[in-house]
Amino acid sequence: MPLAGCFGNDDRPVQIVAIGDPQSLFSADARMPHAARLLRGATVEGLVGFDDEGNVAPALADRWIVTDDGLSYIFRLRDGKWGDKSDISAESAQTALQQAIAAQRGQPLGANLAVIDEVRAMAGRVIEIRLQQPMPDFLQLLAQPELGLVHARRGAGPMTSKRASDSELRLSGVLLAPIAPEDRGLPPEEGWQEHTRKLRFSASGAEAALKLFAQGDIDLVLGGTFADFPRIASSGVSRGAIRMDPVQGLFGLAVVHADGLLSLAENREAIAMAIDREALAALISLGGWVATNRVVNPGLDGDNGSIAERWLGRTIEERRALATSRIARWRAAGRPVTPLRVAMPGGPGNDLLFERIAEDLKAIGLDSRRVSAAADADLRLVDVVARYPAAAWFLDQLACSAANTVCNPTADQLVVKALGEPDAVKRADLYASAEAQLTITNSYIPFGVPVRWSLISASINGFAPNRWAIHPLMPMAILPR
Repeated sequence: MPLAGCFGNDDRPVQIVAIGDPQSLFSADARMPHAARLLRGATVEGLVGFDDEGNVAPALADRWIVTDDGLSYIFRLRDGKWGDKSDISAESAQTALQQAIAAQRGQPLGANLAVIDEVRAMAGRVIEIRLQQPMPDFLQLLAQPELGLVHARRGAGPMTSKRASDSELRLSGVLLAPIAPEDRGLPPEEGWQEHTRKLRFSASGAEAALKLFAQGDIDLVLGGTFADFPRIASSGVSRGAIRMDPVQGLFGLAVVHADGLLSLAENREAIAMAIDREALAALISLGGWVATNRVVNPGLDGDNGSIAERWLGRTIEERRALATSRIARWRAAGRPVTPLRVAMPGGPGNDLLFERIAEDLKAIGLDSRRVSAAADADLRLVDVVARYPAAAWFLDQLACSAANTVCNPTADQLVVKALGEPDAVKRADLYASAEAQLTITNSYIPFGVPVRWSLISASINGFAPNRWAIHPLMPMAILPR
């Protein structure tokens, strides 16, 4: 089957596959899988959204202003219709936004949204969001697909969707079609039909997705991670098709239970010291990967520089010698040491990762065994991309209210205090203190930044690597003029 070229709506839709469980596309969970986030972003607009480069772009709001104190965001809604053909008004948008925010309570994104003090409907089509403190990345947060606005159980585009399948490729998903600008309350565009195309969007396991891409049956694969990166080498896919996203986020092990050997912070640190992070990138021949042993990725805006990489000046051998002595001391006291259960998803990358972790732990006298991602465990792999580039995002992911893992209430209290601190320097100090508390606790064992990749054919436009690994579908439906 030939790849899609420059064609209109009457020709074959562009075939796009997101790596994941095929049913994840339709997940209604508050913590959405990757494929479901892409579909929601295409069919349920928020006040703002993302363009193909990951920049904040107008959506239901066509313009906005931010007050000088950074505490008020005032949005002017476009003159458009909801999916049920009723007018988009300030009151209906206010209600929809409040519902979207409420749905995230108890989730990491909900902790981020705690900065919102009030959502107000103003005159006409104007809505105001007031914050408790300035947040430079607030628009980035507001553009997340989870904050798309639903009215009468429907979104307002920018695309329509209907269930569709490709029996030849054995892919089930949705057929997405761009909504004409005049039907979204925007000025008409001449030649709209000739310069847009439909997309068929599905979710599939990585092995099948790579095979179909190599055969030319699909045009774009999204959502690749460390787990499946080694599959590319044996798939027949050209290296020139790979696009890496320069992301930030959490990639490491969370401590699930603080009992037995893991009841002591110094023993948890022993595990952290044993990990040879520099060797991890070599596992999958990944150049340029950023290793770190900090909870918060280094170099973020607002980082006051008070938190450095750990164990500076100590070789991996010196670190392991200290770690070994701690494990030996625990054993000498007659306390049992059972194999550590490490939970992680499948995939050849994670197979190699576990083998590396097992060797590192063996070097300090610990045995380990791998369990499935959903099983009870002692250590669990965390692999998630940051939504915005600030310490608050990292700390909220590991908060006691959001993570089913060992946590630090003092760190949480410092984050709450930072939320109400108007002075930027003092706020940065509080975030650094919170990171220091988590570092002392050793409840999270960082490896480095996450890995995200896509495969792109020559027929695709409207795609650009970016630091959020966000690739909205609507730009891919617009053909160059």
